[in-house]
Amino acid sequence: MGTVRQRWQGWDGRHRGHLLTTVAAVAIAGIVGLSGCSATEPAPASTSADGALQGELTIYAAASLTASFTELAEAFSAENPGVTIAPISFDGSSTLATQISEGAPADVFASADDATMQQVSAELASAPIAFATNELQIAVQPGNPLDITTLSDLAEPGVQVAVCAPAVPCGAAARILLDAAAVDLTPVTEEQNVKAVLTKVELGEVDAGLVYVTDVRDAAGAVEGVAVDGADAARNNYPIAVLNEAAHPAIAAAFVDFVLSAPGQAILASYGFVTP
Repeated sequence: MGTVRQRWQGWDGRHRGHLLTTVAAVAIAGIVGLSGCSATEPAPASTSADGALQGELTIYAAASLTASFTELAEAFSAENPGVTIAPISFDGSSTLATQISEGAPADVFASADDATMQQVSAELASAPIAFATNELQIAVQPGNPLDITTLSDLAEPGVQVAVCAPAVPCGAAARILLDAAAVDLTPVTEEQNVKAVLTKVELGEVDAGLVYVTDVRDAAGAVEGVAVDGADAARNNYPIAVLNEAAHPAIAAAFVDFVLSAPGQAILASYGFVTP
């Protein structure tokens, strides 16, 4: 993974000295060649002469936002043709937070819970704003062949279950629900994002998985959802924020505003998300 922070690890004194000498020589030549011209290019503008947004936007978003944020990005681009949106990085929120902390050049971060957003508090240019909520369901094979109806059914002998790893928001929420129901579950796998759990169920590699309501909906019949009693006790808030390293802060802020707008909220609701 590339970062915007450069490190000189592993260089000995001889290599560093050679590099500094080379840099100095290039700098002197540049000064002579430029004859007084500025060597620093101005930062690219975020708006055109008529005030329209222009530039590139880089978004990091929780895996559970894959379908909804893909549509949000398309709608935002349609309203702002001067903005190019880089392929969105979708993954477990904790994985994305680690990448951001290590210097990944992201402009906007949308996390699946508040705790993960706080992990990158030093990287935020604006206060996080909650834009959606989500709850867990049990995803099972179509027709629910094992007749799984409660969390306790997941702990029955022979039932193979996938969950998210504890550090991932969906894993933390699952642990809250399992503890509240006094269910001692030994999953066969702990995945790094909720889409990986869903895939395990879709492919029949496990009998059930704890995923979000929105993931069951996205599966479009490939899995069946079983409601969890008390799921609201582990409801996740989804916050979004502009990052310090945003190349075009105005564009990043405009995208956040769009997510919070009535059209943006309508898109999220169509995927099963609930307004905070």
